[in-house]
Amino acid sequence: MFDKLAKGLLQELQAVLPLTSADLPEREVRALLESALRKMNLVTREEFDAQSAVLLRTREKLEALEKLVAELEQQNS
Repeated sequence: MFDKLAKGLLQELQAVLPLTSADLPEREVRALLESALRKMNLVTREEFDAQSAVLLRTREKLEALEKLVAELEQQNS
């Protein structure tokens, strides 16, 4: 996917800037794109899925604790 994005960007640059874009090798465009994406602080799908799973388990534990607290409060009433 990243390679496709880099090639598409290079093609767009060549269409808009035909004289100067010939001087831009694909590896430089790729490096610039990588740098820009890194600055965006993006995460991979795997990292996102892992954090989603952790969040789901945390929610389940919280719900169980809330239920337990409600039962204890009811017993003390």
